[in-house]
Amino acid sequence: MIKKIILLIVILFSAKITAQEEAFQIPDYKAIEKEIQDKNSPNYYPKLMERLVKNDTLLTAENYKHLYLGYVFQPEYNAFWTSKNEKKLRELYGKEKLETADYDKIIELINSTLKEFPFDLNPINYLAYVYHLKGDEGMAKSLSFKFHSIMNTILSSGDGKTCETGFHVLLVDHEYTLLSFFELEPKGQSLVGKCDYLKFEKGKYKVDGIYFNIEKMLENETKAFKK
Repeated sequence: MIKKIILLIVILFSAKITAQEEAFQIPDYKAIEKEIQDKNSPNYYPKLMERLVKNDTLLTAENYKHLYLGYVFQPEYNAFWTSKNEKKLRELYGKEKLETADYDKIIELINSTLKEFPFDLNPINYLAYVYHLKGDEGMAKSLSFKFHSIMNTILSSGDGKTCETGFHVLLVDHEYTLLSFFELEPKGQSLVGKCDYLKFEKGKYKVDGIYFNIEKMLENETKAFKK
């Protein structure tokens, strides 16, 4: 069901992820932190977050870089966050066909989830799908724009070929969302230094695996244990 939704949203938005074809930039977290704390900056975090919550489609790639990567400096960031609505949403994700009566319930659950964590990728994608079913193409496209922009931010943070150039993510769940988007099936996961390494079946794809940088997740975990 989720794969069908992803393919539909790609068609809806007609967006193409090009970050893999362009030069990536390893995040400079010190510069990002300074920028999002500057009240005179176009990337001042409170202002950016207000626009994100409103599904502002005028947010730029640079804005999204500061939003997504800058979230690690927010006090509410929890690298091991899970939604209280996860069980209910999984049941709805598993349905072969949604009933009209399901739409408003799904919207309510996902909006509640996004208030807790505004970068929960699968719910954002699913919400776009539900609005499409409701006939609200404007909302579907703005949410699809958000989903693709976050994905592009992850993809522009590295190339995944080595730990040093691993893709930067806020949650482990984002690793699997990215692989699912490209229809890549991992066969194993291991911790390599400050990276998650997701291994593929030998010879099935052009690469044997992909590295995800989880340095900020590990730092967040350490802080949580010290509290």
